[in-house]
Amino acid sequence: MASSDSEIPKEFRFFRVYKDGRVELFEPDCEKIPPSDDPTTGVRSKDVVISSEPPVSARIFIPYEAQNPNQKKLPLLFYVHGGGFCRRSAFGPRYHNFCSVVSAQANAIVVSVEYGLFPDRPIPACYEDSWAALNWVASHAGGNGPEPWLNDHADFGRVFIGGGSAGGNIAHTLAFQVGSIGLPRVKLVGVIMVHPFFGGTSPEEDEMWLYMCPTNGGLQDPRLKPPAEDLARLGCERVLIFVAEKDFLKPVAMNYYEDLKKSGWKGTVELVETHGEGHSFYFDNLKCEKAVELINKFVSFITQL
Repeated sequence: MASSDSEIPKEFRFFRVYKDGRVELFEPDCEKIPPSDDPTTGVRSKDVVISSEPPVSARIFIPYEAQNPNQKKLPLLFYVHGGGFCRRSAFGPRYHNFCSVVSAQANAIVVSVEYGLFPDRPIPACYEDSWAALNWVASHAGGNGPEPWLNDHADFGRVFIGGGSAGGNIAHTLAFQVGSIGLPRVKLVGVIMVHPFFGGTSPEEDEMWLYMCPTNGGLQDPRLKPPAEDLARLGCERVLIFVAEKDFLKPVAMNYYEDLKKSGWKGTVELVETHGEGHSFYFDNLKCEKAVELINKFVSFITQL
């Protein structure tokens, strides 16, 4: 007879929880690839340690044009990967390749944060680590931070935050923190959310997020369901939201878009829908027609003056 400790009292989309408290993720640890110099685009990448305790790191991408001594300083994208708060990595191929493409096409520096994941580090580690990493980036605004690439090449008057799925949710929280707490000597121009997660998708999805965040504030937790007063305080001028027609997260992203417009926030928000596609489709093939359209719009949001 099986031990009662092995009984499964809870099962969610990404993991199951045994009666003894053990958590089993359904998806194994994702493949990680090292930073590299891309011979095709000239984009270079390196990994940096932001904090050893708690462990926070990032992969930085810098475009070929940065090697030109006459090149003006470049916009900076702070990118937050997705994965349901419990999977994936900034060092995985899908995010490495996406950030490399964006860096090349936008002629921008990209800092892709590697934050703590459930179950090893339950929520709110993802928000806290990302905020710590964003502040680490901001520490270079005076030209005397620990990373030369940022000191020498980043324009801190043109900073953007972007993220997909869970990363889109984290991007919102970061923008709210910038608006509430501030980010010295940094201008956050815009936020890009691709197929973002928020509460209200389904009772099962809400319960999963609440389980991953033991200190949650219930279904009205502002990270799960941002209230109007939080939306009104986003610390940026522009927001771009992508939705996909067949994405199960589309309704909550649409609600966010409508709520933001009605919140009293003084910026401009744009919604872009991809027809006939599902959640995070663009990672399947960055070169397919609709992925190219999404990336082009993503890039133009960063490059527009």
